[in-house]
Amino acid sequence: MSTVGESNISKPGSVGIVQTQKVTLFEPPDVLRLECGRVLGPIQVAYETYGRLNEARDNAVLICHALTGDAHVAGYHSPDDKKPGWWDIMVGPGKGIDTDKYFVICSNVLGGCRGTTGPSDINPETGKPWGLDFPVITIEDMVKVQKRLIEYLGIQRLLAVIGGSMGGMQVLEWAVRYPESVAAAIPIATTARLNAQSIAFDAVGRNAILADPHFANGQYHGGPAPERGLAIARMVGHITYLSEQGMHAKFGRQLRNSDRYSYDFNSEFSVETYLDHQGEIFVERFDANSYLYITKAVDYYDLVAHYGTLEKAFANVQARFLVISFSSDWLFTPAQSRQMVDALLANGKDVSYSEVNSPYGHDAFLLEPEVLGRLVGGFLAGASNRPILPNGEDDAAYRQEPVVESAWARQRVDYDRIEELIEPGSRVLDLGCGRGVLLGRLMRNKQVRGLGVEVVQDNICECIDRNICVVDLDIETELGSFASDSYDYVVLSQTLQTIRRPDKVLQEMVRIGRYGIVSFPNFGCWKPMLQALFTGRTPITKRLPFRWYNSPNVRYLTIHDFEDCCKDFGIRILKRLPLIAHRDHPIRFLPNWRAEEAIFVISRG
Repeated sequence: MSTVGESNISKPGSVGIVQTQKVTLFEPPDVLRLECGRVLGPIQVAYETYGRLNEARDNAVLICHALTGDAHVAGYHSPDDKKPGWWDIMVGPGKGIDTDKYFVICSNVLGGCRGTTGPSDINPETGKPWGLDFPVITIEDMVKVQKRLIEYLGIQRLLAVIGGSMGGMQVLEWAVRYPESVAAAIPIATTARLNAQSIAFDAVGRNAILADPHFANGQYHGGPAPERGLAIARMVGHITYLSEQGMHAKFGRQLRNSDRYSYDFNSEFSVETYLDHQGEIFVERFDANSYLYITKAVDYYDLVAHYGTLEKAFANVQARFLVISFSSDWLFTPAQSRQMVDALLANGKDVSYSEVNSPYGHDAFLLEPEVLGRLVGGFLAGASNRPILPNGEDDAAYRQEPVVESAWARQRVDYDRIEELIEPGSRVLDLGCGRGVLLGRLMRNKQVRGLGVEVVQDNICECIDRNICVVDLDIETELGSFASDSYDYVVLSQTLQTIRRPDKVLQEMVRIGRYGIVSFPNFGCWKPMLQALFTGRTPITKRLPFRWYNSPNVRYLTIHDFEDCCKDFGIRILKRLPLIAHRDHPIRFLPNWRAEEAIFVISRG
């Protein structure tokens, strides 16, 4: 009869039994010079690997763990293990980080307590545990050790570096410090530097440890450990990993073991006993000194202070970026991720960005395998130099019901004409790019350098599946991220009528691009006009297949309306293409009355 552990190990998608390996690096005299000015060596590094390194040695993916993580990302150490590695939901055969395709590596960070040299290890000069004599370390030092490990494994260039939270900081440092060694970077739920609030939470946790009577100035080994202080530090930290929405849904104001208040100071609310439990299990696997050192390393990390600005920090990166944030994360907010995205865009780097809607707060990167699997898996495939989907797959592979019912019909009318208007090799920004069909065509047929802007999560995932860069931005309020004249063409295809401030968007278009290309359904066409006249109801046609209450359209404009708008805002109309379905050429006679939709090429007046 199989045990529970054996059942888990053999299930599809598991990497099975894995073993933590150890290697000694930085043997004297080749010691590591730390950012604090001290040196350290030898350094033992604990790491795990999954999958196989290919002959070209170009399929290696490094995963960087968060504050309390370790090298054990996936699988089980024995058949008796009750829990797999900390990111088992993402790493394994057929998962987002597919071990059938990639050679996956994860090491315990410098200063840790899970096999890599840290303050709980023996100081070779004294024969006693380092304690607070261990040198202060930084994120930069952690990455230096990882780089030496990668070299030891015979890998010159990583396909990707991936990490969440503190792991995301390591990803940023890899891309900045070793630009030639990273093809793709995926920082998740992270920041380029902590804000004051985050530093304050770390300080409270450290003070809880330092104030524990068993701390003994860091030399508690052999005696009682500062378990209470470490448990409180964990409790404080854990609160920051959750969201108000998630905590309310999980706990509310429920009492744990009673239906009435006890009127004392024991833990009685469910959320209190939950935090007690988190603190208790944490002290069984983590070292108090490591908590001090690693949180201090996180506090010190600051790309802006080191380089002057984020733009300067990212000036020389070569990696393609996929930046991911979570809507309910108040520890490392989406705004902090947006700062990184803006800096990368300002440098003209290849970057995609998604703000995932999740109720799980900062911990969402550990709890959202479906959407993360699609984003990360698609992005890794693109980093492996997979081509843009060929012509035959544009429809077949994406034949799901479109959000806008007439999307496929409209594509046949205006996409060909838009493609004809764009010069080969141009820089193209597609606002409201949907599933990326137009950008895919332009990248494949015109070799443009394209970027999409989209807010629908499924559409973002499909763009990344198509190997198309896409950023999750609101085109009505967030186009200020783009520099003036940073694109040759800015496209707004069948989106103008769905936005509330088209005037603002049009002005931003001609600021950002040399040319703007706008297509929209013409509500002045005789078919809907006559239908409204004779029925007294909002018209429904093939081009306008919605009822008034479920239509995405919030504006009903005609060709003449658009021309008046351009005149009002000093926008120059360079070309006008009134279109009828199934006709290859624009119509000339009575366009406002006959055309079903129109394309305009515009620029600054």
